[in-house]
Amino acid sequence: MTHAEEHEGTRRDFLYYATAGAGTVATGAAAWTLINQMNPSADVQALSSIMVDISGVETGTQLVVKWLGKPVFIRRRTQEEIDAGRAVSLDELIDKGAENKNKPGEAATDENRTLDEAGEWLVQIGVCTHLGCVPIGDGAGDFGGWFCPCHGSHYDTAGRIRRGPAPRNLEIPVASFVDDATLKLG
Repeated sequence: MTHAEEHEGTRRDFLYYATAGAGTVATGAAAWTLINQMNPSADVQALSSIMVDISGVETGTQLVVKWLGKPVFIRRRTQEEIDAGRAVSLDELIDKGAENKNKPGEAATDENRTLDEAGEWLVQIGVCTHLGCVPIGDGAGDFGGWFCPCHGSHYDTAGRIRRGPAPRNLEIPVASFVDDATLKLG
């Protein structure tokens, strides 16, 4: 047996291991690129939270801002709207879930849908949960809240679905007060 024949198996093994290692590195690099391209771009991340000046919102009025491509209704409710929302029993609601990202897992009571303890500030995504139309506000509809003109969904003063084809209440986004005049969305 010659010296070359003695080491032939180890050379072949080395080539197998080198090829497998190069293939693993190439597969990992391709997978990393595919996974990394699914991350949000910098412009989307910059829009993920915004500050909204609410100092000009008077009682009984609503401010509409665009956040993540959707309208957001920021309503400063009157005492009558608060009382109307709090007078509704959960048994009367179509959707009893709060869908409030600030208070997850709670029922759709008026208290659980508002941003402050007094119930004055209501912040919600202004998109009908039926097919995505934008409801009309300022006391529209049969329950004094919002009305979706596309298919006739009626929402009350707390943004809860009361009549129509919409399956869920208007969504409550993550929001918090930065100070008395500034609201942070996201």
